Formats: sequence, structure tokens, C-alpha cells
Amino acid sequence: MKIKRLWFKDDHLYIETDDGKILSQSLLWYPHLREATDEERLDYTVSTLGIHWRNLNEDVSFESFEYDDAEPSPMQRFFLTHKEINVAEFARSMGMNPTLLRNYINGFKKPSKAQEQKIIDHIHKLGAEMLGA
Repeated sequence: MKIKRLWFKDDHLYIETDDGKILSQSLLWYPHLREATDEERLDYTVSTLGIHWRNLNEDVSFESFEYDDAEPSPMQRFFLTHKEINVAEFARSMGMNPTLLRNYINGFKKPSKAQEQKIIDHIHKLGAEMLGA
């Protein structure tokens, strides 16, 4: 795959390939790139495998643009945008293995619909507790 053009808009990275495809993915997967300045984002190199931002220590593979889940699920989005939440303690409070929850959040494993709903229900439960409901 060759890149004809690369750009950022909102919280997404876009590329246009030499065959005219426009592909994107969420910057939530790439926190260093998400927080980077425009100048830092423009300082990249392209290899046969993907795009590399040396000064940000960030890599995006071409393959990742084709993943079925290139966009975070609502559950993943919640944890990726709320870094103040201690994932290990959250997992323990719902009786889940913390490593498993991290794998779900980072996309290394995919939870069943029932498991994802259990996590979302726990988020709502804690929210209600915080509101005193």
C-alpha cells in the first residue's frame, strides 16, 4: 500500500491510498499522536509496513486501517478517554481479571456481547453510586 495523502481531522487519522481508497482510524488508539501538535504530526516516515512518528514513538500499521474494529466500541471509548480511572481496581470491583479488561479495552481480545454489557452496566452502577442514587 502506498500513501498518496495523510491528514488529521477531529479525532481521526486519514490516509488516501494510491488506488483512491480513503481509510481512517481513531486516534484514541494512539495517545501520543492524539496529543501531538500539528508540527509533530507532520514529522513522519512511511515504510512498507506503515507510518512511523519517531519523535512521538508511535507506529500505525497499514494493516490496522483494514481492521473490522478500527473504531473503538463505546466501552473502549469510555476507558480510552477517561485515563483517570484505575482499570485494575475497576475490574476487581466487578470481579473481573484486570488483565482481561485491559485486553478488551486495547482491542487485543473481544468481549462477548454479554461480557461487554456487564462492563457497561458496572460503569452505570458506579456512576449512580457517585451521584448518590
